[in-house]
Amino acid sequence: MLLVVDVGNTNTKIGVFDGARLLVSWRLTSRREQTADEYGLFVETLLRTRGIEIQRIAGVAISNVVPPVQQTLEEMCEKYFGCTPFSVDPGQNTLIPLLVDSPAEVGSDRIVNLVAAQTIYGPPLIVIDFGTGTTFSCMNAAGAFIGGAIAPGIQIAAEALLSKAARLYRVELVRPKEAIGRNTATNIQSGVVYGYAGLVDGLVERMRGEMDGAPKVIATGGLAPLMADVARSIQHVNDDLKLEGLRLLYARAHGEDAPPVR
Repeated sequence: MLLVVDVGNTNTKIGVFDGARLLVSWRLTSRREQTADEYGLFVETLLRTRGIEIQRIAGVAISNVVPPVQQTLEEMCEKYFGCTPFSVDPGQNTLIPLLVDSPAEVGSDRIVNLVAAQTIYGPPLIVIDFGTGTTFSCMNAAGAFIGGAIAPGIQIAAEALLSKAARLYRVELVRPKEAIGRNTATNIQSGVVYGYAGLVDGLVERMRGEMDGAPKVIATGGLAPLMADVARSIQHVNDDLKLEGLRLLYARAHGEDAPPVR
């Protein structure tokens, strides 16, 4: 079995694969201050709740955009799983050409998203990841990453508004029934949700105009289901994209069978 760990700025997603099948996954809060033992004991507990013995984990694959926790994760893998983890290193072990000015600056989260999307949907692609920030990652018809965009995440945008407006208050980020809000709560919901959908659709339209072919638009991340209901440009939602990308990269790095990257 393969343990995959995707560490983001806000959330960490953990999954377990048996071959090509994702058995289980969890979405957790990222904590930079945790020790290797805390990570190890926590992961071990998660596995046991699903009846998975720690001895059955034969390898670990990591995508991490929080550099301070990388050494801690490596220590955890050595101590609790008896292995050196495979870590995604942009420009070194990513399978896809990075046609950008500085390949080393590309986040590993964007790489694993594209590797999975390329295999599942085929290029050209635009992958939108709704995380702490919202990333737009573009892959051309030849299967190369050609760049994209980074926007403030939906939650960050909402919090910035509320922190600067004394009379506004926190509301649940859900799609309101109408764009014209009738009270403060629905005004905020409309501005954030429908306004953000406009940002998404506007950027996708511009990107499509700069790309050859008809790129498919795939959304992932915690708020992808919300935005898929309102952003007309989104064609597919896949919350497990990063985990699948980690599995594919690990398999290729270890010479194992994996679905071909087209």
